[in-house]
Amino acid sequence: MAQPGLKYCPECGTKLIMKALEGEGIVPYCEHCGDYRFPFFNTAVSMIVMNRTKDKILLIKQYGRDHYILVAGYINKGENAETAVCREVMEELGLKVESLRFNRTEYYAPSNTLMENFTVIVDSEAAEPNREIDSWAWFSIEEARKNIFAGSLAQRFLYGYLDEPETT
Repeated sequence: MAQPGLKYCPECGTKLIMKALEGEGIVPYCEHCGDYRFPFFNTAVSMIVMNRTKDKILLIKQYGRDHYILVAGYINKGENAETAVCREVMEELGLKVESLRFNRTEYYAPSNTLMENFTVIVDSEAAEPNREIDSWAWFSIEEARKNIFAGSLAQRFLYGYLDEPETT
């Protein structure tokens, strides 16, 4: 039996079997193509959007849901994560990223996506959101902590960033 999400060969459609590959362990294998098929997944970016003075965080509501989350979006084919961060912030909020810092990644099983989280400093607090955003608001750091969707990946990213020890 193949790993969840990769049961059939993406090249020919043959049902995959599990087969040992030296140095890799048990990997999905296509007997028809004679090739190992490593699992694939989506990649996306998630952003903790902060103002220039780093005392406010912008949170959004989307898709008719009534909870605040972080800005996020998929990485396009051929695009690196940093470019996707800047593009998504501009597309969704009309704000220019002045600086960005990588935080961490987490696999998000419901959409088979590797989420890459960044903190960004933007050029203005005057967001001009596109149609993907239902509403948005700037929050103090403590208000953002209280208003982020409880139990969500967005909350784990935000708390992970806010609670990490200061480094020099």
